[in-house]
Amino acid sequence: MTHPLYPHLFEPLDLGFTTLPNRFLMGSMHTGLEEAGDWNKVAAYYGERAAGGVALMVTGGMAPNVEGGVMPGAAGLFTDNDIQNHKIVTDRTHDEGGRIAMQILHTGRYAYSPAAVAPSAIKSPISPFPPKELDAEGIEKQIADMVQAAVNAKEAGYDGVEIMGSEGYFMNQFLVTHTNKRTDEWGGSYENRMRLPVEVVRRARAAVGTDFIIIYRLSMIDLIPNGSTFDEVIQLAKAIEAAGATIINTGIGWHEARIPTIATSVPRRAFSWVTKKLMGHVSIPLITSNRINMPDVAESVLADGCADMVSMARPFLADGNFVAKARTQKVADIVPCIACNQACLDHTFSMKMSSCLVNPRACAETELNYDKADTPKTIAIIGSGPAGLSTALVAAQRGHHVTLFEKSSELGGQLNMAKQVPGKEEFVGLVEYYKHAVSQSSITLKLNTEVSAGDLANYDEIIIATGVTPRDPQIQGQDGPNVLSYIDVLRHKAPVGKRVAVIGAGGIGFDVAEFLVHEGTSPTEDLELWKQEWGIGDPSKTRGGLAPTGPAPHAPARQVYLLQRKAQKLGMGLGKTTGWIHRSTLKMKQVEMVGGVNYERITSEGLHISTGEARENPRLLEVDTIVMCAGQLPERSLANALEAIGRTPHIIGGADVAAELDAKRAINQGSKLAASL
Repeated sequence: MTHPLYPHLFEPLDLGFTTLPNRFLMGSMHTGLEEAGDWNKVAAYYGERAAGGVALMVTGGMAPNVEGGVMPGAAGLFTDNDIQNHKIVTDRTHDEGGRIAMQILHTGRYAYSPAAVAPSAIKSPISPFPPKELDAEGIEKQIADMVQAAVNAKEAGYDGVEIMGSEGYFMNQFLVTHTNKRTDEWGGSYENRMRLPVEVVRRARAAVGTDFIIIYRLSMIDLIPNGSTFDEVIQLAKAIEAAGATIINTGIGWHEARIPTIATSVPRRAFSWVTKKLMGHVSIPLITSNRINMPDVAESVLADGCADMVSMARPFLADGNFVAKARTQKVADIVPCIACNQACLDHTFSMKMSSCLVNPRACAETELNYDKADTPKTIAIIGSGPAGLSTALVAAQRGHHVTLFEKSSELGGQLNMAKQVPGKEEFVGLVEYYKHAVSQSSITLKLNTEVSAGDLANYDEIIIATGVTPRDPQIQGQDGPNVLSYIDVLRHKAPVGKRVAVIGAGGIGFDVAEFLVHEGTSPTEDLELWKQEWGIGDPSKTRGGLAPTGPAPHAPARQVYLLQRKAQKLGMGLGKTTGWIHRSTLKMKQVEMVGGVNYERITSEGLHISTGEARENPRLLEVDTIVMCAGQLPERSLANALEAIGRTPHIIGGADVAAELDAKRAINQGSKLAASL
């Protein structure tokens, strides 16, 4: 029966020997769960998502041998003990009615290890370890180990494997002259350079038989110099099909590429056009990926003929029941992935366990559960920012009687400022989700309500989530008419001049600068504008899909100076995987970023600054407006008043720690508190 809203998404996909029930693939993600060694936790993570109805899941990358691992100790599948551990995962997945494929990941020169190997001894810019160039015997060993990993995966109960041939990893490194300088049968002509991935697929198919899914993840646009042409992509795809692949998945960009591919500032479905270019050139199904985060987006990709199946990864961290909610038309109940990277990729690249900003239970399914409370309590929560909202929703889910007080006219707190920033449009959907979730819960919401300590006498628990207040930078002349706070700019839309100095270069300072230089022209909302700004071209016309003229950003809406007192690189506290994007964006918009600044005084002429302890290089920035983003302090006046009358409230979010506004910490803290009450 055709689904009324999503006919393409819920159409089964016949693979010949098996049929997938819908067109949703949960893409591969490194979480750190496997490396932690508790395979019941791994099983709980995948089991919950299998129960949610996704057609097929792909694990995080599993190394086929020691040298192929992301780092020493990386999870793999090359010992008997590995096989037994993985069986725990596949058994749970199948018990929940799901299917799961294991990704075979050989990192090549990206390995953070002295054991790294590659087609040529060319060091990666993202690893300190130069790789060893493989000889012919060494290449045969790598092929044999990857084929054995596929055999092991079948023995461990997996429904298939994904052979990772994109993102600049080992097989991708053989394909392009950027990293393959060989002159033997594994280098030189494209036929030679593509021999390794084709051999891996061919030998893997021969080893596992016909009734086993083999996905090959193919880099369809490298986004690096000397990358593949699209004719080569087509040639490889045809050869991979002939070698026995069941499905081809889309890979976008190498990890070292200086173009964002999955961050929140990337437009939704920004690369589905790349997969569409391959449609019709092969007869096996194609999967597309990157920045597809809601059912309507996924449905439009399939309806437009861009792919046969849609891969979403981080949306399944945000909500394991994504597919079930889409099937039952409860789309407003889906917890939206905002593509922030803060708790997933930033954690992965910092060697921490992954989770999710909007769903702290992700990768903590055995530890953080919201069971019904034995004794329901009356709970007052003051402040409806991310900390207060997460606490209220979990507490209500557990059966507590929750009253949520908010002094303004709408819930969301600082999220309502974040959603104004170009590149952070996903926060609009997050606020809408929270509004819907509160409306569907038992929470009593009191907007436009300020409360005093005396108003809270009859509550069993009081939770202070009152957020932050701006720090006073104490600059002479800061009370002048040409000075605004970030709240004036982002929340109240105060008029701002054409020349602006932003004081403070933390997360809020960067957000305000982005808001000011992009005003009215957010590239996130305009795919062609975004591609132009970052220099993305047509891979059928230029190698790697890089525009021949490079990035072509539009002129900034304003002249902006971004300043900080600390004498260090600006943006040091930004996200590990997204900070470079923010810095690059502002650089393209000609923002002058200056550290080590002394703020001497503000006058009608502008901002007077100097540098160094000796107050050297005095300078007048002739600006129309100065915007204060000089940090925050916890707003604890109500907490202090409660403590003064003998009550001990719980203090969370910015009211607890104000150092940078951190929704990840606030939501995590609130959810865990509510789970403990």
